[in-house]
Amino acid sequence: MSDTAPREASAPSPWAAPSLIGVIFINMLGFGIIVPLLPFFAKSMNAAPWQISLIFSAYSMGGFFGEPFWGRLSDRYGRKPLLISTISGNVLCYLALAFAPNVMAAFVIRFLGGLMSGNGAVVQGYIADVTPPERRARMLSRQGAAWNVGMIVGPAVGGAFANTHMGPIGFRIPMFIASGLSALAVTAVILVIRESRVRDTSFSHRPSRWAAVGDAVRNPVIGRLMLLTFLVGCAFTGIESQFGLWGLTRFGWGPRQISVCFAAVGAVAAFTQFFVTGPLSERFGEGRMLAIGMAVNASASALQPFSTGLPMTTALMCVTAIGQSVAWPNVGALISRTADPHRQGQILGLNNACGSFARFVGPLAASLTFAGISINAPFWQGGMIVFPAIFLAISAARRAPPRTVQGHVGEEPVSDSSAELGAGH
Repeated sequence: MSDTAPREASAPSPWAAPSLIGVIFINMLGFGIIVPLLPFFAKSMNAAPWQISLIFSAYSMGGFFGEPFWGRLSDRYGRKPLLISTISGNVLCYLALAFAPNVMAAFVIRFLGGLMSGNGAVVQGYIADVTPPERRARMLSRQGAAWNVGMIVGPAVGGAFANTHMGPIGFRIPMFIASGLSALAVTAVILVIRESRVRDTSFSHRPSRWAAVGDAVRNPVIGRLMLLTFLVGCAFTGIESQFGLWGLTRFGWGPRQISVCFAAVGAVAAFTQFFVTGPLSERFGEGRMLAIGMAVNASASALQPFSTGLPMTTALMCVTAIGQSVAWPNVGALISRTADPHRQGQILGLNNACGSFARFVGPLAASLTFAGISINAPFWQGGMIVFPAIFLAISAARRAPPRTVQGHVGEEPVSDSSAELGAGH
């Protein structure tokens, strides 16, 4: 191994990735507490509907800028310092949100919260550092499962402690709880998580961030996967954003029916990511499972307008969640195997930024088609957007290096030019 190659700070433990996933679950509980309360919190400050939407989009806007930035810094300074600093930022943002005096302040705080929470690339980079390539899809899927469980448990906690009749003050206790959970996660990172790499001295010889973006877009694997991330993100978040209005208009549903459906979706997604995705990817390959997951997603989305009621709608939404859960972790696994190890966090961050941008564009596009074409349009639109992603998945997988090219942290990578970012195929 060359002197400038990134090296581990300590030998990876088999419990390294699971320990981090457990810590992230604690942090995600706080996120799950806050998100369902935001519309009511904003309404308590007399926010207009467009202002409520702006507060939601602020978080994704922050993540768009945060993901590649934190990922790039973690490549240079290590994963642990960036995890500590970003999660600490969450602690402060939740506290600040509890005392936000008006809608504009809430927007700024949510933007900063999204910026600090844009550390998914740091988490993925850590998992890639300590996990051999053939098991990365399994561990990345378990990270997704922790996210889903946090989104199931968190809203119940937030709802139990929120008092919507007291105005903005009635939301402070849930926000204090969210801040406390993030503080607990920071403490756990400090005490439990071991650094996966040391400072990379080759950083000063790398291209600028804009040159890195160009390299990523032109790469035959990473460029296709980034486009896939954007397309699928637009489709799924668009459907999700209009689902409540669709249920109300089509069937006269209220919050109870919508909550039942989303709870079932979260439970199915968590189960699939924890128990199913990893074994399937290890047996059949990441590329194949990515394409199959996209096909399942597109089919279920296209069938949703034909639903006859809550049971069928919930079943189809769960099938969509299965497709997402089977497919999504394989994107990170393929990127981590293809990217230059010096720039793994940065490239994962760029891909996550595409997802953040999709969470901004998708709901906007779906709202326009919902209002201007048909209440079923977001589902048709989602299916048509995801369909090309199937071929992107197949094309990217054919060009990706084999899983044996790049070993996990502490191992000597096998020399193969196809594993370097920007290599042609």
